[in-house]
Amino acid sequence: MTDRDDFGTALRALRDAQKTAKGVSLYSRFVNRPVGRVLAAAAYRSGLTPNQVTLVSAAFSAAGVGALATVRPSWTLAVCVYAALAVGFAFDSADGQLARLRGDSSAAGEWLDHVVDCAKITALHAAVLISFHRFHELPGDGWLLLPLAFQLAAVLIFFGGLLTDKLRPRPAPGAAPPAPSLVRALALLPVDYGVFCGVFLLLGSERLFLGGYTAFFAAHAVFLVAFLAKWFRELSAPRAA
Repeated sequence: MTDRDDFGTALRALRDAQKTAKGVSLYSRFVNRPVGRVLAAAAYRSGLTPNQVTLVSAAFSAAGVGALATVRPSWTLAVCVYAALAVGFAFDSADGQLARLRGDSSAAGEWLDHVVDCAKITALHAAVLISFHRFHELPGDGWLLLPLAFQLAAVLIFFGGLLTDKLRPRPAPGAAPPAPSLVRALALLPVDYGVFCGVFLLLGSERLFLGGYTAFFAAHAVFLVAFLAKWFRELSAPRAA
């Protein structure tokens, strides 16, 4: 592409250059990726690089995390935190799409993207812990361990999935990608980051937020056990010569 001013052309090109939907939840497939596509086309028209879009994503996420840790919970804060995290997640999708559109994907860009993702996941649950300690009247001090346990589960799912993808054998050249499963896409919704961000819309009610956050933790814990078993089994399978 040479016409940087043509937003529509960029958007059409992005629609034809999407990654496989295998292993992607319905939210990421039908909400986050399409929004990211629009943001990527706008970034292309503005002359931004993929790394700059990654940093924009980091800035939105950092704003949401910072507000969560420092501002007393309210319904206004709930909307602001959710909006910042959701927009940050959409820009997180946009940076890779922009790189494919520009044809300048790089190891350094992928590294920066994953570092920002890991920092976002870690910082978000740390901010919940800080908010619990500063502003919430929890049933007991043991509840302060919940964000730490959630943080561990979320980081292990992120890192384990990333490492498994790097270590599993590559498909044969020219092989068609497997068709995405609707059942799997539905099942993955509880561990989709974008869906999880919705729990912060409950910040105006301590009881509702604590219940929702606990429910998401339980889902992540169950999926973590299932994912670890699946990934280890896949990587232990004999490889074809």
